[in-house]
Amino acid sequence: MITKEVLTKEISGIAASSGIAIAKAFRLENPELKVEKNAVTNVDHEVKRFEQALESSKGELVKIKEHTLKTLGDDKAEIFEAHLLVLNDPELINQINDKIQTELFNAEFALQEVVNMFVSMFEALDNEYMKERAADIRDVAKRILSHLLGVTIPNPSLISEEVIIIAEDLTPSDTAQLNRQFVKGFTTNIGGRTSHSAIMARSMEIPAVVGTKTVMDDIENGDVVILDGLDGKVIVNPAEEEIKKYNVKKAAYEAQKAEWAKLINEQTTTKDGEHVELVANIGKPEDLKGVLENGGEGVGLYRTEFLYMGRTQLPTEEEQFAAFKTVLVGMDGKPVVIRTLDIGGDKELPYLELPKEMNPFLGFRAIRLCLEMQDMFRTQLRALLRASVYGNIKIMFPMIATLDEFRSAKALLEEEKQKLLSEGQQVAEKIELGIMVEIPSTAVLADQFAKEVDFFSIGTNDLIQYTMAADRMNQRVSYLYQPYSPSILRLVKMVIDAAHAEGKWAGMCGEMAGDETAIPLLLGLGLDEFSMSSTSILKARSQILRLSKTEMKDLAEKALQMKTTNEVIEAVKEFIK
Repeated sequence: MITKEVLTKEISGIAASSGIAIAKAFRLENPELKVEKNAVTNVDHEVKRFEQALESSKGELVKIKEHTLKTLGDDKAEIFEAHLLVLNDPELINQINDKIQTELFNAEFALQEVVNMFVSMFEALDNEYMKERAADIRDVAKRILSHLLGVTIPNPSLISEEVIIIAEDLTPSDTAQLNRQFVKGFTTNIGGRTSHSAIMARSMEIPAVVGTKTVMDDIENGDVVILDGLDGKVIVNPAEEEIKKYNVKKAAYEAQKAEWAKLINEQTTTKDGEHVELVANIGKPEDLKGVLENGGEGVGLYRTEFLYMGRTQLPTEEEQFAAFKTVLVGMDGKPVVIRTLDIGGDKELPYLELPKEMNPFLGFRAIRLCLEMQDMFRTQLRALLRASVYGNIKIMFPMIATLDEFRSAKALLEEEKQKLLSEGQQVAEKIELGIMVEIPSTAVLADQFAKEVDFFSIGTNDLIQYTMAADRMNQRVSYLYQPYSPSILRLVKMVIDAAHAEGKWAGMCGEMAGDETAIPLLLGLGLDEFSMSSTSILKARSQILRLSKTEMKDLAEKALQMKTTNEVIEAVKEFIK
């Protein structure tokens, strides 16, 4: 009998959710939904078929949303609310009906034609948020098409043994239905850290490696797979020694997490007794649970734009007030930095019907938009001021490029404060006002800004791409997205030094703040507050407890004189070792 030779293969991808899993492969393959173009003679019957497929799809999505609400919470369930909005979008539905009624296309072909047009349009935009909307439309269209064709889509919730999912991609619907008891992780050909499936994997705390390009070609059902969500590796049919090695690595990671958990109530103090604040970036009140469970010392960035997204109209003052009050009360006196509306760039509000721009990241966004659309801005400022009496609020304006912009925003805030007081409303007596430093011009003029603001929060995601003139979403220039570049470190130092010269504090709320290579440098540069995703806090605290600020200051001073990013990285590795 000839047996098939089993070869071990290692595949690299993007580490989308931390952890290590070892299990058999389960290929999640969707059936082929083949669409043929046919002319219809009974238009009413065809329209009715389409309407029935729509209704069946809505029913399924309502059930998935309810299941997601129970297992993963409000914010993840809202993904399916967005899918339901697609199913009710008159522009999409009317165009499909129009193709059936005027061009006499069968429902399947009409659906495919219209959906392809919408998906192509969204994917052509240099905008990550709109590209995610294209994925939503594809997911919804697949569901409608399956009903039109009478084909059953696989249900991942029926998996009843321990497996690692192998797929081309996982839709939000697929991911929401994964049973954590049996699905130990997943890996996909496509996707990135910001895709819905990756975000949900992190919420579910299951390892994920995405963007591998080849797992569907290289892995068969039943293959033994090691999924390394720490280093972005997938190992197929590993040798026994390899399995033993990864079991040790998995145990070490779990033990490390248990050690980090002991630091929940600890102060973040360096080895030589210097305290810094470790706080969290959040998008919604529901995120507070993660902040508290991970020992966050406050909120360093509350992204208020999520109150405006995934809906058809602006949130009211009362809705915003209730959200801000919830966060402030929940943090029980700990500092909460709330950023005013930062819409534009990769975050759009379709209902505002703003004109399309050639380069939205450098266009009409954030404070620029708010200073022009003052009614919308004043509503938010009133909600913030009313909520201020319920906790330790700090208000931050985004995308400030000039002192005049800060002064204008501050004046509007003061006007609304006086109006509220005249109406008999309570407002906190002292509210710190700060700005995001994410534009090089602001960093260069930080010494002048520091005389007028109460604090700085450095937004490195944009500061880096603007300084390096490199779109961080563009893979071809991704090598220029260099947080450890001496040029970036010098800008960060300018901002921190300017704040300290005026007796103010400086924080950082970009991805760099939670980066284990950057933390020693930022500590040495004198950063007062590190704001990051909640799940990064305990790991960062563990690291800082082992570092001496005096020694890190020496490291940072050397790094500032270096010429390249690689020199800085090697210096950090050597110094820490």
